[in-house]
Order: sequence, then C-alpha cells, then structure tokens
Amino acid sequence: MPIYMDRFEIPKEKSAEYVAQMHREDLRVEHLYGCKGITYWFDEKKRVAFYLIEAPDKKSIQEMHNHSRGEFPISIIEVDTTRLESFLGRIENIDKAKNTELNNINNSAFRIIVVIETSSYLNRLEANQFSLFSQKFHNSVSKSIKHFKGSIVKKDNNSYLVSFKSISNALWCALKIQSNFKYITPKFDLKNRKMKIALCAGFPVSDKESIFEDVIVLATRMCEIIKGQLIITNEVKTLYQSENRNSIIDNELVRVLKPNEEKFLSHLMDYVQKVWNNPNINVNSFSKDLGLSKSQLYRNLIRLTGKSPNNFLRDFRLHKALKRLYNKEGNISEIASESGFNSPAYFSKCFMKKYEILPSKYIQQHIV
Repeated sequence: MPIYMDRFEIPKEKSAEYVAQMHREDLRVEHLYGCKGITYWFDEKKRVAFYLIEAPDKKSIQEMHNHSRGEFPISIIEVDTTRLESFLGRIENIDKAKNTELNNINNSAFRIIVVIETSSYLNRLEANQFSLFSQKFHNSVSKSIKHFKGSIVKKDNNSYLVSFKSISNALWCALKIQSNFKYITPKFDLKNRKMKIALCAGFPVSDKESIFEDVIVLATRMCEIIKGQLIITNEVKTLYQSENRNSIIDNELVRVLKPNEEKFLSHLMDYVQKVWNNPNINVNSFSKDLGLSKSQLYRNLIRLTGKSPNNFLRDFRLHKALKRLYNKEGNISEIASESGFNSPAYFSKCFMKKYEILPSKYIQQHIV
C-alpha cells in the first residue's frame, strides 16, 4: 500500500502528550479503515505535527482521523519512504504505543534545504581535465556535507539537494563549499566555472503534492534567478542569528532575500514558468500580467537579478535551451522554437552572445 504523510496544526495549549494520545487514538481505530500508523513528528515551538501512515488512499486517512479525533488534517501527500528518510533521517515504527505507555515524540520535521548548482553544462576543459575537476569538486562538496552532518537527498553532475537539521551547520557548510570552490577551479576557467548555493527552511508537507516541494522550488529559483553566489531567505538569517547571537552574517558573502523579494520572486516565476516559451510575450504584457507598471517591473528585476525584463526573459529561455541541448531533447531548430525564439538564426546569435559558443559547436564539444 502507498504511504502518506499528513499535517496537523496543534493548539498552543496542547502538549507532546496530546500529540502522542492522538496517535494512539488513530492506532485504536486504524484497522477499520485499512490504515497503519507508522510514526510521527512534533515541533513544539512551531505547533505542528506530521503523521506517517500506510493507507489505501487519502480518503481512508481522513475518515480514520475524523473517527479517532473528530478532525481532518490540513494536508496529505503521498511519500516515498527512502526519499523521506534522506530528508528527515528517522523512520521508526512506534506501533508499540498501542498497548504500552505513551511514546511521546518531540522531534521536529523542520529542515534547512540547500540547493547547489554549478555551470557544468558549459565546461571549457578537455575531457580528462574536466573529469579531474569534477572529481575534486564532488569530493570537496561531499566531504563538507558529511563534516557538517548534512544528508544528500539527490545529486548529479551539476547539482546537489541537501537536507540539514541544524541551521548553523547548513550555513557553515555552504560557506565552506563556497570557499573551497575557488581553490579547485582552474584559474583559466574561472570565467565560465560558476557555482550558486541557496538555503531555505520549511516543513515536509504544505499545500503542494511532493515532500518539501515548496522549499525546494524556492531554493532552486533563488539559485537560478537571484544575483549572488550564496543566497538565503530572511527566515534562515533569523534562525541563524537566534542560534549565534554574537555572529554577524557577512553581506559580502551572503545575500539575504527579504520577505517582499521572496514574494515577488514566487509571483514572477509562477508567471514566467507558464509563458517563457511564448515568442509573443513582451515587456508590456509581462508587466501587465504581473500587475506592475513597466518601471516597477524594471526596478524589481534589476534589484533581484541585475537584468532588464527583456534580458531576463531572453537569458531564462537560453538557460532552458542549454539544458535541453545538454539532455539531447531535440535538434537546434526544434529547441529554438520550443524555447520561444522566432528563428534558429536569432537563437544561435543570442546563444553565442551569452555563452561565447555557437549551439552547433556546443553540441560537438559537449554532447557525447
């Protein structure tokens, strides 16, 4: 049967004992609905609990909760236990709570999510040199993550997705990776070899369909869009400073995304993801659809990305096209058209200007 995680907001007056009792009540009636409670997480400070349940479907879970406690969860998502464990690091069956004393758990599912992205799509090195750089890079990153007690959820040649329980360890790890990067990058390749890191924080279940989806999406967007090499949310800054009261975040090394900037980024990217490959989108429709004047859109984009609306949209399309070329998702003409460019010739011109290589040459040199 599939496994689900649901989310409940816990009233201020309720304790860990209450959360454990609710789990025990679920266990008492779960057989009536074909469910099986596995474990749960409770964050006393943030007043939120998450229950992990094996069940036929979401409706069965809702009916079980309604029977046992007279309420429904805020949200339910289906999860893969292996992926869940890579984020949270603990999945223990506490079925023994049925017939023994309450097994109270005050263990938060709150995590700091780190996304690391490199520009390996554009390596300028010979195959053996690139292989050596790649090996050094991944060894360095993996060593730092292990040292600061992070958990690698996913990685490939160009990116990492990492989970941390400690906000301090997450930021210290990011700074260490950032510091090491310049020492393992060949000096003649510094211009083309870039790395960006973003830190966000949140819970595994929201109104999205996948575990930590809203946190991962925001961190990825920060990596791909925001100007700066290491970007953190204002929440991450606040949490870090609460743990390290005598420590000051160096604004030269770390860019802090303000709440209004985070809101604008989400609004912007929700829109751009829908229209980016439409060749008819221009600054007028761009600003109008976002509910901003052209000058407001310009100021916001310059502040966040350092780019004008036209340049931002063009570069976004080029980045998408670059990934498609790298992944062999079509020929140059097809990818140009699917990426919102009116002609292959114009696409090649823009590609050359940004990446200093023609798409045809890129395919020859970079695609095996």
